[in-house]
Amino acid sequence: MGFFSFAGRVLFASVFILSAWFNDFGVDGGPAAKALRPKFDVLTGHLTSHLGIQVPGIEIKELVAAAIAFKALGGLLFIFGSSLGAYLLLLHQAIITPIVYDFYNYDIEKKEFVQLFVKFVQGMALFGALLFFIGMKNSIPKRQVKKKPTKTKTV
Repeated sequence: MGFFSFAGRVLFASVFILSAWFNDFGVDGGPAAKALRPKFDVLTGHLTSHLGIQVPGIEIKELVAAAIAFKALGGLLFIFGSSLGAYLLLLHQAIITPIVYDFYNYDIEKKEFVQLFVKFVQGMALFGALLFFIGMKNSIPKRQVKKKPTKTKTV
């Protein structure tokens, strides 16, 4: 059972680690920053107009660097069964998924809507799997060292 659990964590974390590894960051954040900028601007516009929340100025290349760090470090920690790794991946999914897969900005008849919606749902499935891992990790009681009963001395 231990081997299958470890193999499952390796396969699950490989999604995050490989996407962090093959990211061409460059000087300005690379293609990820160029693709993320308009989507981030639309999201901040929605937050400002609908909720009245002013989003502080965030450099996109810093957001991309943080995403890479969360994926890489979180994935490596997750492989070894760390809850911290799961929380880092959970934070990454919670922030990046609604920004990158912005299906809500497209008409339902558009081809982009379906593609982005499917990717969004897949991201939410990963989010759910991480919640499941954290829940299972917290529900398993820690091993307690059993004390040997002391023998009473007879005289």
